[in-house]
Amino acid sequence: MNYYFKDKRFKTRAWTFIVYPDSAPDNWRDILDDLHIPWCESPLHDKDQNPTGEQKKSHWHVLLYADGPKSFDNVTKLIEDLNCPEVRPCNSIVGLVRYFAHLDNPEKYQYDKDYIIGHAGFDVDSYLAMRPGEEMEQIATMMDFVVNNCILEYFDLVMYARQYRQHDWFPLLAKSYSYFMKEFISSYRRSVEADAAERK
Repeated sequence: MNYYFKDKRFKTRAWTFIVYPDSAPDNWRDILDDLHIPWCESPLHDKDQNPTGEQKKSHWHVLLYADGPKSFDNVTKLIEDLNCPEVRPCNSIVGLVRYFAHLDNPEKYQYDKDYIIGHAGFDVDSYLAMRPGEEMEQIATMMDFVVNNCILEYFDLVMYARQYRQHDWFPLLAKSYSYFMKEFISSYRRSVEADAAERK
């Protein structure tokens, strides 16, 4: 295997590594916070499986995103107290943050992206921005939610999205699809009212 990233001349801002609950110190997050370098942690991956079907050891994925380029040796020294496997360069921050919840790997267990946590100023939402195809999927899911739960007021949908769907529905409603969903709910409400009137 080519370990090019161990060359002292190789430097990058983004590095990733794995933390195991059974070997890391209890205060491993504090250790990273004390570096004052933006970083991000995945949900605890406790349902991953090997290709053979055996369950993998529980772990967190971590992304460290420094303000300036750092070498393999620099980062290794920074995290030596975490007792984790060696660091690797991160080739795509967007790809890795999305991998934290397996968003682009439907064959793998889907972790809740609300448990992807940014530290020291790392902005998780900016890296979880939906792609156009995903937006349409979320709008379709939102429409089903409105009908299945008989949501008759836009206010109720927005408040639900704000409380429970901050990373997908709420941004769509706040930025792009507010008018569409208002019209859909208004039309649905008229349909419900017309059906009720016919039954009287």
